[in-house]
Amino acid sequence: MQQTTPRMPQIRHRPALLCLPIRSSRHRPGRLPSKRSNKRTAAREQADTKGRRTTTARRADAGTGTAPAGGKSGSTRGAPVRAVNTAGNNGLSKLFVLDTNVLLHDPTSIFRFEEHDIFLPMMTLEELDHHKKGMTEVARNARQVSRSLDALVAETEDILTGMPLDALGNKDATGRLLFQTQNMEGRLPVDLPNGKADNMILGVVQTLHREQPQRQIILVSKDINMRLKARALGLEAEDYLNDHSLEDSDLLYDGAMLLPNNFWAKHGKDVESWIQGGTTFYKIKGPLCADFVVNQFVYLEGDSPLYAQVREVNGKTAVLATLRDYTHKKNNVWGVTARNREQNFALNLLMNPDIDFVSLLGQAGTGKTLLALACGLTQVLETKRYTEIIMTRVTVPVGEDIGFLPGTEEEKMQPWMGALEDNLEFLNTGTKNDGSSGEWDRSASKEVVKSHIKIKSLNFMRGRTFLNKYLIIDEAQNLTPKQMKTLITRAGPGTKIICLGNIAQIDTPYLTEGSSGLTYVVDRFKGWPHSGHITLQKGERSRLADYAGDAL
Repeated sequence: MQQTTPRMPQIRHRPALLCLPIRSSRHRPGRLPSKRSNKRTAAREQADTKGRRTTTARRADAGTGTAPAGGKSGSTRGAPVRAVNTAGNNGLSKLFVLDTNVLLHDPTSIFRFEEHDIFLPMMTLEELDHHKKGMTEVARNARQVSRSLDALVAETEDILTGMPLDALGNKDATGRLLFQTQNMEGRLPVDLPNGKADNMILGVVQTLHREQPQRQIILVSKDINMRLKARALGLEAEDYLNDHSLEDSDLLYDGAMLLPNNFWAKHGKDVESWIQGGTTFYKIKGPLCADFVVNQFVYLEGDSPLYAQVREVNGKTAVLATLRDYTHKKNNVWGVTARNREQNFALNLLMNPDIDFVSLLGQAGTGKTLLALACGLTQVLETKRYTEIIMTRVTVPVGEDIGFLPGTEEEKMQPWMGALEDNLEFLNTGTKNDGSSGEWDRSASKEVVKSHIKIKSLNFMRGRTFLNKYLIIDEAQNLTPKQMKTLITRAGPGTKIICLGNIAQIDTPYLTEGSSGLTYVVDRFKGWPHSGHITLQKGERSRLADYAGDAL
């Protein structure tokens, strides 16, 4: 198959997640600062002392003390910090003090700390109460946290000794939840305003350090300035990272693999091949097959090129299927042909009726929206596979907000859909000058084409069900994982969802490349037989856009 001098992507291998060791014993503090004296508590503490073991927790520094602000390492899910460390001083489980913004960011965060204990200052509960009113995402999260805390309290006989976090069925959370039950205004070493909520939480952390000097006390906050103040005061502080799908965006699955030059020498023995529905299948055996992912694209260039898609993986055996050549004009999609290797891979995913979910990543100008829209028009107007195209995107401005917009839902969304207008204009112009014809009249007016495209707002998606729709989610890098789940679960029978985005252009203030909803779905859908992903490597917009993307 002929290609147009594509840029060779680097092979990226995602490291395996660190395995959690055997759960450590837990030192469960009782009523602070008093000690427990009943027999059952004493027996449990004696058993804990007897069976202490080291545990795994993610920390940026491999020891104790103040952790650095950055650093990359492997990922484990659970505690909010990054690397491998012991359970704490003297083998005691850690005590994490949660800031309010952690609970508002992830309402299930209290169940994400494995065997470690959680401490909630009274000011955290007070701020939760202030945020519970309204219909915003923050208000919904505050109400969900309050309901979870109420359910834990209902399952606990003595709230002063701590509440087991696994009482509601969260088996991974084996620590205890502690409330502040008395005045804990620690004297801070610098003169900070007493009435400020952040300083009151810092005072609680300072008091816990003084009352439990042998235990590791860590403040967890999404507020950078809060963490800076804590570290300036000699207190340990960490960011909450459990919502990160990946520690490093360079490890993100790109959907394609370059085969080594000796691929056929090691995998060419006892090859089985057959033709089914115009597609050639190869069943191969070899050591590289174990690294394949279902619906991943593999390619080999040179004297004997190979461009195929992995259909099945079973140990060291895999089934490869050849691709349709969309670089040839006879296979054009609404007048559009693939200009490079990755675009050809993308068109094979978009035109495959067995693929229900497609994610396309790439920098500006790689053709994400154009390819998705061309395939949508072909399958709506020509093959009648879907009834209409629905396009949506999150309305996050790049600069200052221009205020409320007048009109209906579609009119309010129109200023955000400039990419749709630009690509429709290109497709309409291209089809008029194209001599080829299909079942659908290529001279169809722009108004008729637009009548099959509906623009919807994310605000009104909850509760809906789309039947036989072609749903395009543009600028998906600005969605949270929860918003992404809400959108994808709207899909009914016969619906195909396409997520487009560039994780290097995130405009949502509290999202990063690791916590973006687009990164989340690429990682979670990898290997599902009815989903596919490809990262577009080469820009095709213009030489100016390509140079700007690399140089700026």
